[in-house]
Parts: sequence; C-alpha cells; structure tokens
Amino acid sequence: MTEATGLDRPAIEAFLRAFYGAARQDPLLGPAFAGVADWEAHIAQLTRFWCSVALMTGEYHGQPMRAHAHLDLAPEHFSRWLALFERTACASFSPEGAGHMLDRARRIARSLEMGLIPLALPASPRRPAPGDHP
Repeated sequence: MTEATGLDRPAIEAFLRAFYGAARQDPLLGPAFAGVADWEAHIAQLTRFWCSVALMTGEYHGQPMRAHAHLDLAPEHFSRWLALFERTACASFSPEGAGHMLDRARRIARSLEMGLIPLALPASPRRPAPGDHP
C-alpha cells in the first residue's frame, strides 16, 4: 500500500494537520470544530481513523456517525469538506496517494451525509383505516 501510494502515518498526520487547520478557518466548516477542546487528542484520533481507512491498520474503534450527529450538518457542509479535502490531498500527496485518500473520503462523506441528513420525501397520503367513512 505505502509503496503504491506513498501514504504512511507521518504523511497522513501532516495532511490532517494541514486539512483541519484550513477547515477550522473556513467560514462554513469552522463552527463545527469550535467544540473541540484538545486539538492534539483530536488529531491523534483522526490519524487513527484515517490510518485505519487508508492503510487498513484497524486501530480506530470509534463511531463516526455518533461523533458527528450533534453538529447539525447540511449538504453544503459535505460539499465544502470534500472540496477542501481534495485541494489539500492534491497538494500533500502523490497523485496515487491523493486518489486513494479521495476515494475513501468520498465514500465516508456520502455515508455520513446519508446517515445524518434526513431525506426530504414527499408526504404519503393517509390510507383510510378500516371503519373510516369517506
């Protein structure tokens, strides 16, 4: 994996520091990070997560859906997050490494967005219950 992509723990951690440093300054994304009290601990957790995802280390055992549930995220948060992630990944990694990370980031963002944002479905008409009169 590392030979093909150039990805390893130090490269991923450096990327995460650059990416989340920019995300914290972003007008849309920044408020979501305001509640993080200990950034070193958060970066360590993010590094475990992304090493598990990108390098298959299996060291992350958290619950990403639950961790993001309180943030009141909207589709535009995911779009901005992905755009910033892509820009930072392309500046931080080889094309192979960036592609590897972006493939996983897109899947994760799609999964979180589907899990955290309710679908806007049209209301279904109420069916009469037995015994209802028209």
